[in-house]
Amino acid sequence: MSEPVSALNNASYDGIARIAEDGLHGMITLRGDLSAKAVKAAARAVAGADVPDAGCIAGDSAGGLCWMSPDELLLLCPHAQVDANVETLRQALDQTHALVANVSDARALLRVTGPAAREVMAKLCPVDLSPAAFEPGMFRRTRMAQVPAAIWMTDDETFQIICFRSVAQYVFGLLRVAAQPGSAVNAF
Repeated sequence: MSEPVSALNNASYDGIARIAEDGLHGMITLRGDLSAKAVKAAARAVAGADVPDAGCIAGDSAGGLCWMSPDELLLLCPHAQVDANVETLRQALDQTHALVANVSDARALLRVTGPAAREVMAKLCPVDLSPAAFEPGMFRRTRMAQVPAAIWMTDDETFQIICFRSVAQYVFGLLRVAAQPGSAVNAF
C-alpha cells in the first residue's frame, strides 16, 4: 500500500505574506440534521467541539467542525485518525439519517500568514475581509478566482484555505502571485 502524499508536497512561498501547503489533514463530511442530538453528540465526540453557528468554525485544523451548510459539517482531524473517526461516526449514527464520507484525499489545505494576509486574500476572494467584517472563527465558502474554496482565520494574520486537490496547484499559484511585492492581481 502506498503512503499518502499531500497535494503540493509542502510547497511554500515567501512574499508580502507566507503561502504554504499545510500538509495532510483529515477531513470528513457529515451531512444530516445538525440539530439532532445524535448528530451533535457524534460530531462532538470525534472533533472535540460543539456544532458551530452558521458561518463559523469551532476548533482548528487539528480537530474542529466547520459549518458548511444548514445540513453539512466538515470535521477536521489528524490524517492518521480519519478511518477510525469515520467508523466512530458511522456506528454512532447507524440509527440516524446521516451521511459520513472521508474527503481527505480530495482536498488540500493551505495557509496564508503575515501582516498582509488580508490583502493577499482580498485580491482573490469576493468577500469583505476587513477586520470589522471577517474575524477569527468565521468560516466562508467562496470562490478564489474561479474555483471553490473555504476560508477561515485562526488569528488576525493567518488564513486557512481548503480547496479541491485537483486545483491546489492553481490556487497556490494564484496566492503566490497575489503575495508578490507590488502585485496588483485582479482575478475577476
